[in-house]
Amino acid sequence: MSSDTNKQQEFVLRTLEERNIRFIRLWFTDVLGFLKSVAIAPAELENAFAEGIGFDGSAIEGFARITESDMLAKPDPATFSILPWRTESPGAARMFCDIAMPDGSSSPADPRNVLRRTLDKAAKMGYTCYTHPEIEFFLFKNPPEAGVAPVPVDQGGYFDHTPAAVGHDFRRQAITLLEAMGISVEFSHHEGAPGQQEIDLRYADALTTADNIMTFRHVIKEVAMDQGFHASFMPKPFTDHPGSGMHTHVSLFKGEDNAFYDPTAEFNLSTVGRSFIAGLIKHAPEITAITNQWVNSYKRLHGGGEAPAFANWGQSDRGALVRVPMYKPKKENSTRIEFRSPDTACNPYLAYAVMLAAGLKGVEEKYILDDSKNPIALPSNLNEAIIEMEKSELVRETLGEHVFEYVLRNKRAEWLEYSRQVSAFELDRYLPVL
Repeated sequence: MSSDTNKQQEFVLRTLEERNIRFIRLWFTDVLGFLKSVAIAPAELENAFAEGIGFDGSAIEGFARITESDMLAKPDPATFSILPWRTESPGAARMFCDIAMPDGSSSPADPRNVLRRTLDKAAKMGYTCYTHPEIEFFLFKNPPEAGVAPVPVDQGGYFDHTPAAVGHDFRRQAITLLEAMGISVEFSHHEGAPGQQEIDLRYADALTTADNIMTFRHVIKEVAMDQGFHASFMPKPFTDHPGSGMHTHVSLFKGEDNAFYDPTAEFNLSTVGRSFIAGLIKHAPEITAITNQWVNSYKRLHGGGEAPAFANWGQSDRGALVRVPMYKPKKENSTRIEFRSPDTACNPYLAYAVMLAAGLKGVEEKYILDDSKNPIALPSNLNEAIIEMEKSELVRETLGEHVFEYVLRNKRAEWLEYSRQVSAFELDRYLPVL
């Protein structure tokens, strides 16, 4: 154990005592990206740091077969944060966990470990990966109910200044809680559809960003419930309005230097940056089942509203899969690319793992960025995405065999269930005439 980890653990234990924290929530995610939690008392924390907390992995989506169900949740002290909406005494705090097998080895099913493996590969290539997500979501007046259409909290549009009781008051409370947990916010505004909001997080390393996204989704739902609303990260809840994406800005650094910056190149984008984009373009179809993992995700991708339907790139094209934001003079470190296909309902650990793996493959193999005007289409539905993913050695290697096979099984089952449903569209169109 490093001295930094020892100091972090000591800080956590000291803070629990000083702040009268009596509930510690250990967070982790399943393979589909749903947040899981177990609460422990402060007296158990030293043992949790040393050995982990045992749980039944067979009860968690994608974690283990019943024959190998014992697993350990080991809290990461670097992720310690007091829960600011639990302000009464005694208080509560949370930490993200790494999932281990009984022998102490990392679980192959842990999404956090999947991303860490990709970041370790980047580090061996000399790079640190930074990400900055723009997270869109909807606020509804009514909770979800079968057969009942969602009602947006407002009829606002892009950048509209909606009534104080709704949009910006909601965003202000959410941002206050996020920043109290150490998550820095860059921008917030009303998005293009009725009830749609966007909050952008500041740059951080990719693992911290993924942790922050999981925290973000939980905080947003907490604030919505507190204000009598329902928050949803469903990619496309309305046929005639844009869906919710999670455009992610990415850059690679070598030490203090931005590896994407070249003052002499077009767009000031270096050869490394161009090869990274080429990797994303080439491998986009095979990673889409991870970045857009739900049946509903494809209603957004192919439903207009500036969502990318093709594997293309450009500077001013806001419908492109990869956009190169305009260079700002004397701000070399801000040179970056924007990957626009992920939606807000993905598993951020897996989505960032395959996104970075695709870009790094381009850098490693020195892919040439093609200026083709005839880009290939992204998968038009989940089934097409599954077929592309199944053929992909890149995705198999990045996710590991266990996660790769689980995702395929789960997504095939989702597609089959979706395909057999008789939809409202079919009833409305065919009952009157057939």
